[in-house]
Amino acid sequence: MKKISILILLLFVQLLTFAQSAEGEMGLATTMRSNGKIYVVVAVALTVMVGLIVYLISVDRKISKIEKSLKK
Repeated sequence: MKKISILILLLFVQLLTFAQSAEGEMGLATTMRSNGKIYVVVAVALTVMVGLIVYLISVDRKISKIEKSLKK
């Protein structure tokens, strides 16, 4: 078990070193902004957030309805 966890940790560290680019931290964002793809990323993130908020509101309403029916 110890060997497997060390292997996973080393693979994770290796992936982190490959993820770093020579352009710096904002290199990917600058590239995406210049290609116009940053708007797609923002739209997808916004859609996911709105979907989560709508889901939470609907679950809250259902729970409130169940609580009211149990109090009666």
